[in-house]
Amino acid sequence: MTFEELAKIKEKNYNIVQVRRVVQQQGEELSKQTAYRKQVLICGGTGCTSSGSKKVIETLENELKKHGIEKEILVVKTGCFGLCSLGPIMIVYPEGCFYAQATPEGIAEIVEEHLVKGNIVKHLLYDKTVHEDGSIISLNETNFYKKQLRIALRNCGVIDPENIEEYIAGDGYAALAKVLREMSPQDVIDCLLKSGLRGRGGGGFPTGKKWDFARKEENDIKYVCCNADEGDPGAFMDRSVLEGDPHSVIEAMAIAGYTIGAKQGYVYVRAEYPIAVQRLRIAIDQAREYGLLGENIFGTGFSFDIEIRLGAGAFVCGEETALIASIEGKRGEPKPRPPFPAVNGLFGKPTILNNVETYANIAQIILKGADWFSSIGTEKSKGTKVFALGGKITNVGLVEIPMGTTLREIVEEIGGGIPNGKKFKAAQTGGPSGGCIPACHIDTPIDYDNLTNLGSMMGSGGLIILDDDTCMVDIAKFYLDFTVDESCGKCTPCRIGTRRLNQFLEKIIEGTAELEDLDKIEELANHMNRTSLCALGQTAPNPVLSTMMYFRDEYISHITDKKCPAGVCKSLVSYEINPGLCKGCTLCMKGCPVNAISGSVKKPHTIDKDKCIKCGLCERNCKFNAITKS
Repeated sequence: MTFEELAKIKEKNYNIVQVRRVVQQQGEELSKQTAYRKQVLICGGTGCTSSGSKKVIETLENELKKHGIEKEILVVKTGCFGLCSLGPIMIVYPEGCFYAQATPEGIAEIVEEHLVKGNIVKHLLYDKTVHEDGSIISLNETNFYKKQLRIALRNCGVIDPENIEEYIAGDGYAALAKVLREMSPQDVIDCLLKSGLRGRGGGGFPTGKKWDFARKEENDIKYVCCNADEGDPGAFMDRSVLEGDPHSVIEAMAIAGYTIGAKQGYVYVRAEYPIAVQRLRIAIDQAREYGLLGENIFGTGFSFDIEIRLGAGAFVCGEETALIASIEGKRGEPKPRPPFPAVNGLFGKPTILNNVETYANIAQIILKGADWFSSIGTEKSKGTKVFALGGKITNVGLVEIPMGTTLREIVEEIGGGIPNGKKFKAAQTGGPSGGCIPACHIDTPIDYDNLTNLGSMMGSGGLIILDDDTCMVDIAKFYLDFTVDESCGKCTPCRIGTRRLNQFLEKIIEGTAELEDLDKIEELANHMNRTSLCALGQTAPNPVLSTMMYFRDEYISHITDKKCPAGVCKSLVSYEINPGLCKGCTLCMKGCPVNAISGSVKKPHTIDKDKCIKCGLCERNCKFNAITKS
């Protein structure tokens, strides 16, 4: 493909994609220039697929045929829109109407009323897009979206990820063309260094510096690798980019290949991401067909190709040397550094390795310039960061915010606050390698340095919100259980240390620990941090240390008072029936799986604490709030 052919594809498809990016008034005008009267976008990402979006799409297509308008309405299966808790999501353009939690039953009404008659079905819209007077507001004006800035996610929920021409219509592969035609490898390095882009996979190492190390190595063979082995519990950022915009990663890897002098790239993605893998394969095949991968790209003499390598879900393979070993067909274990992969990486050759989100920023930086990107964010943390927002939060989903946005803005505005009238207690960032940020630091601007100073880390971008029903000892143990299972076992500090830490937490949760155990935990954690072979072992104690730092009183309560303040740890919880409130309805007694409750009809009941297994079923079944947990 030539640059001129690329421009023709963009021109041909520009309006059909652009109508989805603009505000409603402009969209009405632009829609007149497309071949379709309306465009219907339905999320085909993992979240909405699990909520039934495939059935919604099938029903929509059948209803369009039933009304004879299938040629007037373009139906597009896109990537993630971000508001995962409202899936399946469907947006109708040019109006921009956001239909939330779409069902096959509601589709018939939407087709007949909206797509045929032109009447918006307001009771099926996302309620935050409907004013009290019934008027419709743009999705971008809602609290969830208005403080976001989508760079890495700019095409997710906008384009058909299985149609390369839609990617091209949004300036896709223009950055690769610019690099090959107008820039030297050093120009690319200088641009990335000036932009301030740091790796989005955890450590935050400057991307331009990493690429420069590999470029300066003299070797006939070099490699470009992408880490899509997203293993943090609750994290789905990279998966969503691959599902919604796989070409952004392919284009960036080709740019990286040109910059460091590599001809081959590998995407290491976990096999548990079937939709992401399928769309990535389609995208690679399309890029080859269009001459954007392979030999002599844009007639410049530059050749580059990409292959996929599937991982088996080992968390340790997120560490770069373990990932490289796995690509080579070896056991996924880390090895000491130096030498770093930029010097001695895949198959012993100079290699650069970045994660999906890092690559997703590259093309935009090349096209819009380093100054544009560096104007976003904070002094030392430039650009935006994608977070998978989960836990005890109203708007569970995917968000991309400028660095420096406060935790309060994320929780209370973008996230919609804590549901069920509960209070914000902490936010866990960085997954098993991160830590918990307490409510007293809710006004902290989110960036690399601030999170590190608080005892946590950016990590790949998991952001789990915890409310006041959460036991912080239990949360620490949850993450430690994970690292115990995921330790590769190669080094003793991690293999033995994680298990020993876990034993200390088990004692605390069971009420058999002593205060001296807290000192032992800190001593062991420091040893692990200094002596473990890779970051998995070095950072495994972080969830324990951060919760001990900010919630030490909960640890002490478990140890000295033999109580769990949140009422979570079963060994320290007891259930009692208040005789003054008990009506003798017998619901609790009938539901008890171990017959621990006794009593007669219309008389107060009692719980045999020796028999009680503390399942909590009685408390949930009681309609009179007569059962308390302490």
